[in-house]
Amino acid sequence: MPLIEQHKRQLRTLGHKLKPVVIVGNAGLSESVLAEIRLTLDHHELIKIRVNAADRIERQRIIDEICAQTRAELAQKIGHIALIYLKNREKKQRIVLG
Repeated sequence: MPLIEQHKRQLRTLGHKLKPVVIVGNAGLSESVLAEIRLTLDHHELIKIRVNAADRIERQRIIDEICAQTRAELAQKIGHIALIYLKNREKKQRIVLG
């Protein structure tokens, strides 16, 4: 389910104080990095990722791939930083959108 603008605004507010917890290096997106992103999303629901790709098109491709592979929603992208959200369906939700 895509996020509506009100939910994105709420997530951006919550994400403002966060630091990037996963960094995608120049080597690109590997299966181990995706596994770490999945594990971190499962625990936190909302995370920042730093993508150190050379150009804007490559950064966007990597962010799109992360969202597709993890089924997460992109809440915000500024420069090299992406804020992504995935509702935790199995455990108690940490973030309630409303």
